[in-house]
Amino acid sequence: MKLTILYIGRDAEITMVMQRLLNARNEWMGLTACADDEAIAICKKQHLDLVLLGNGIDQKSENYLREQLIALSPGLKIIQHYGGGSGLLYGEIMTTINGKD
Repeated sequence: MKLTILYIGRDAEITMVMQRLLNARNEWMGLTACADDEAIAICKKQHLDLVLLGNGIDQKSENYLREQLIALSPGLKIIQHYGGGSGLLYGEIMTTINGKD
């Protein structure tokens, strides 16, 4: 079963890279959003296993996103991801999904 992962970031170019990285693994389905409303709409339509919050999201938006996404999907795992290589990304995701974060 594929893990569905949503990356939310403010930089469109980084968001495109993240979409490519997330979808490079057969066991993951990666979705991306640059705006809060877009991310919330995705959560309303799609089951998500994990949300990655990227660079550029200020504290007010992060709080809002966490509140809205958890309300839509209680128990949803949300972590911050500020970059690094694909190995770091894989480690962050697997650690979180396996309940070690």
